[in-house]
Amino acid sequence: MAHLIETRELAKDYVMGGNHLLALNKVSISIDEGEFVAIMGASGSGKSTFMNLLGCLDSPTSGEYMLAGDKVSALSGDALAAIRNKRIGFVFQQFNLLSRTSALDNVELPLLYAGMPVSERKARAMQKLTEVGLGGRTDHHPSQLSGGQQQRVAIARALVNNPSLILADEPTGALDSRTSIEIMVLLQKLNQQGMTIVMVTHERDIAAFATRIITFRDGKAVSDTRNTPNDAQAELAALEPAGT
Repeated sequence: MAHLIETRELAKDYVMGGNHLLALNKVSISIDEGEFVAIMGASGSGKSTFMNLLGCLDSPTSGEYMLAGDKVSALSGDALAAIRNKRIGFVFQQFNLLSRTSALDNVELPLLYAGMPVSERKARAMQKLTEVGLGGRTDHHPSQLSGGQQQRVAIARALVNNPSLILADEPTGALDSRTSIEIMVLLQKLNQQGMTIVMVTHERDIAAFATRIITFRDGKAVSDTRNTPNDAQAELAALEPAGT
């Protein structure tokens, strides 16, 4: 199986008020196509910096980052933006939806930036909303949706460009326990369909749904273990029905 992600001694440092901060310290990691990887670590461990580099939201100070065989660590800002829009889907803790815009329009947004024709754009967005179970909520605004439904809209938006990689940053952090498992059911289903997912989480019970867990400390990856994932669908079924 081919490496989708490969980092070679990836490092990132910052100068803040005259102080030198080494946020990421020569991290070398490979992630294959189709893996579901959870990145864990305390605040300041380097996991968010690593995620930002994987998402082409920042550039490393040194080292290399290869995405699908292409060296993206040395690309310009415009080239990184093109990679982000075409190859990577993002899911954030706070959903990052436009509040005055319908679910359908929110999902369409990346395709609008890509210049896709209106009819094709709407059809693709509708398809993705249907896939995440929101085909009947396309005209609803975020304020009319629950937190879990808003995160499903965000996942549909992440999928709409048919990316090769989903990066999820604390995707259940703003959700209650039951809704968190519902979102993990969806992410596991996407992974089982072949989607590569890298997820940052500070919750070990959420990381347990991934097939691999990497833990960061002091800017380094200190453990990297294969995991037999918990079955989110089974855990959801074991809960009492909502509203009881």
